[in-house]
Amino acid sequence: MNDRRIFGLETEYGVQHWHPEGRRLSPEEVARYLFRPVVEWGRSSNVFVENGSRLYLDVGSHPEYATAECSTIDELLASDAAGDEIMRELIAQAEERMHADGIEGSVYLYRNNADSAGSSYGSHENYLLRRRSEYRRLTEALVPFLVSRQILVGAGRVVPAGVWPEGQGQAHYAFSQRADFVQEGVSSSTTRSRPIINTRDEPHADASRYRRLHVIVGDSNLSEHTHLLRFGATDLMLRMIESGWPLGDKEMPHPTLAIRRASHDLTGTAPLQLRDGAASALELQEHYLERAHAFVERHGAHHDRVDQVLDLWEEVLEAVRSQDTSGIDTRIDWAIKLRLLEDYRARHGLDWSSPRLAQLDLAFHDLARGRGLFQVLLERGRVDRVIDPAAARRARTEPPSGTRAAVRAAFIRRARERQLAYAVDWTTMKLNEHPLHVISMKDPFDTSTTAVERLFDGVVDPA
Repeated sequence: MNDRRIFGLETEYGVQHWHPEGRRLSPEEVARYLFRPVVEWGRSSNVFVENGSRLYLDVGSHPEYATAECSTIDELLASDAAGDEIMRELIAQAEERMHADGIEGSVYLYRNNADSAGSSYGSHENYLLRRRSEYRRLTEALVPFLVSRQILVGAGRVVPAGVWPEGQGQAHYAFSQRADFVQEGVSSSTTRSRPIINTRDEPHADASRYRRLHVIVGDSNLSEHTHLLRFGATDLMLRMIESGWPLGDKEMPHPTLAIRRASHDLTGTAPLQLRDGAASALELQEHYLERAHAFVERHGAHHDRVDQVLDLWEEVLEAVRSQDTSGIDTRIDWAIKLRLLEDYRARHGLDWSSPRLAQLDLAFHDLARGRGLFQVLLERGRVDRVIDPAAARRARTEPPSGTRAAVRAAFIRRARERQLAYAVDWTTMKLNEHPLHVISMKDPFDTSTTAVERLFDGVVDPA
């Protein structure tokens, strides 16, 4: 099987300014400093950058980076890592500008999903589907998988007392940061109510041929292995559903209750209600893994990471079964963080209600170089990588080669070299001084730059 799929990841970041004595800037003020250099060269806080990805300021002063269209998981990992590098550069520039303006303190930028005020921000997955897919059947079949998937790829969270169950529970550790903020199973909204799957039909491609699956229930992951499992397992699920591969009737009537129950049960054994009976998150994932193995055995691997995805899937399930995370605590987000926090608890005799653990939880996600705890673990070799770090550095300026992102990047590079004002979105590119010359890219797999070359060959630079 070699049916390529387009992947994309949108990451919203939390921002904070800290000064121990002076005034602390609001998130809106911090965001203005972060995006000042972006606005200076892009004339907007919503731009596409040189690797074909999108950088913008989202609702609530959340910086957001959307990877370029990627046709392999390796491309996705590299493009996503490039986004973090761009954010680190913006942090450094913002702090320099603030200090020049007499504002001391530090800027923190968190790749997580919740702040201390109870707000949540997202990590949204995108998967390109063929329009022929029966979308309602697909989403119904996918919801139980996504509800139970957090035991594989959750980011981990220190949960304060009173959150679960029903506002009476003790402080504890949970699989997911995002689960407690989910309000619906499937919906066209992303802000009024946070669903597991957003059904708004915006394919950013030829709508007669494609549809985009927009999953907004995922946690903001830091580990490349967690990303590999998150996208690799979900892609296999989609391929099974699209092909009609038998998955059994696992319809889930109350997914919001189920996703919370699964998140707060580290044993993975809490029963989750199905339309016909009940199953735990662990049982559901064991079932889907068995079906995935059979599917791959019958149809073959669709990319060279499939065996690695299946092996990692089984290893995480075994860790949950045995309650021994030592085999995954250098690769899977929730286990990496749990090891760090458990070690700290043991050294200092703390329970989960300690504010120091909540502070460590937050510091784990800080992207600032030298401050973020995950970054420290990565640099010390206590977190394993999937791709060569050099690939991530190249992705800072180079787009994925197998999608139209390469064409978009070529257009942006040519326009900036010649200092020509331009406008770009996911499907179109144009020079502002030549509005009749619009390049339309409705096929996300089209990598031909011929139209770009012809456009610029016919343009006379302004005097």
